[in-house]
Amino acid sequence: MIRRFRSLPLRSRLALLVAAAVAFGVAAVSVSCWFVVQGKLYDQVDNNLKNGSGRVRSGGLAGVLSNCTTTPSQSTTDERGPQRPTYYTQVINTNGEVCVYPSSAGLVKVTGSDTEIARNPVRGILHNSVDSKGTPVRVLTTPLITTDGPTGAQLIPDAALMTAFPLKDTDKTLKDLAVVLLTVSAFGVVGAGAVGLAVARAGLRPVDKLTEAVEHIARTEDLTTRIPVEERSEDEIARLSRSFNSMTSALASSRELQQQLIADAGHELRTPLTSLRTNIELLSRSEETGRPLPPEDRRALLASVKAQMTELASLIGDLQELSRPEKGQHTGKAQVVEWQDIVETALSRARLRGPELSITADLKPWYVRAEPSTLERAMVNILDNAVKFSPEGGTIEVALTDGVLTVRDHGPGIAAEELPHVFDRFWRSPGARALPGSGLGLSIVARTVQQAGGEVSLTPASGGGTVATVRLPGAPVPPPGETAVEGA
Repeated sequence: MIRRFRSLPLRSRLALLVAAAVAFGVAAVSVSCWFVVQGKLYDQVDNNLKNGSGRVRSGGLAGVLSNCTTTPSQSTTDERGPQRPTYYTQVINTNGEVCVYPSSAGLVKVTGSDTEIARNPVRGILHNSVDSKGTPVRVLTTPLITTDGPTGAQLIPDAALMTAFPLKDTDKTLKDLAVVLLTVSAFGVVGAGAVGLAVARAGLRPVDKLTEAVEHIARTEDLTTRIPVEERSEDEIARLSRSFNSMTSALASSRELQQQLIADAGHELRTPLTSLRTNIELLSRSEETGRPLPPEDRRALLASVKAQMTELASLIGDLQELSRPEKGQHTGKAQVVEWQDIVETALSRARLRGPELSITADLKPWYVRAEPSTLERAMVNILDNAVKFSPEGGTIEVALTDGVLTVRDHGPGIAAEELPHVFDRFWRSPGARALPGSGLGLSIVARTVQQAGGEVSLTPASGGGTVATVRLPGAPVPPPGETAVEGA
């Protein structure tokens, strides 16, 4: 049953749930109403019995007891003429023997609880029973008290008075009420199901649009599809639609970046691959024709092949770094590292690549949380950029103070109109296109610094050159309970 319910469409499930909730509510109200009415009707009958019993006690017992009979009169006479009796009135003893009043409507079946009142006349009881014809009646059994004697009210021992009232009209009223309540409940449940289905259709209309949009995207791969959303709406459907639009926008942007990366990577890879192919074909042709190249040309050619292989390997490494997710899921794990040691390691590499340059460093302790290998690669890229553009015999000044790293070179600097593009992938200034590099180094720096929660910028330096500034959150001492990782 549950499996079938779950297999139904969402509209049908909502309609069924609404109908079930209404059915439960209507059933609870109907049952409560029926029992309340039943209680009120029985209270009314009980009150009538109590009042009638009081009138019977006022007298007339002597004649009943002296002329005991079990056959009551069929009718009584009053100012309106002959009338059929309504109440049942009879006297019983401890053995259950009955003496019926002449005005009784019939003979009522005696139960054990009735004879118990005759034996122990403490208080009266009310209960349901039937008469000699099987008609349901409401019975009040009380101790038998007479007022016929000279001493006034007197309790007659071993006897009890039974007064009863027919429940035919009461039961008919309750049955009619039950039919009415069942009919109203049925119409209410059916109406609730119809209303629930209509409400479900209206409420799920935005979900239908969302489903159509998803199916359209799955069918056409068109990520420009958007779902219209009311600006002021803040319900769950509106939030879902906005989230879906944000997701498709992010996917579209990711696809564009992916296509751009593939296009740029293909363009950058084409150059070293073409050069490698040309050099290798030249070496192969010289071997095939038996005309070896001069030793100096061969050495130069092999050096060019080695340089192109190195550039190709560097470009592939940069592409692998940029292909990693923007957030989380790195191969390494963020740790507390000594930034000054990582910068020192990067400085040792920079001095090897620019032995003719003067590189000064003033590094104060600063501990940051980052991935050691990627942070070191970013520092190497920044220093490589300064070495690449510094003139021969120039100076590079490096300082790390209070979580701010500055690298100042004395090269040609960067034009103001080029500053917004320095961290773009594969972007290279016109003056740097003749120099080795792929245009990915600063992109890796920017992403690494952002992932560590910091900021990076390049600005023109006074007197010429460029200042690279990196800010990373941290502290001059490692956090309590953690051991800092030293730079490689």
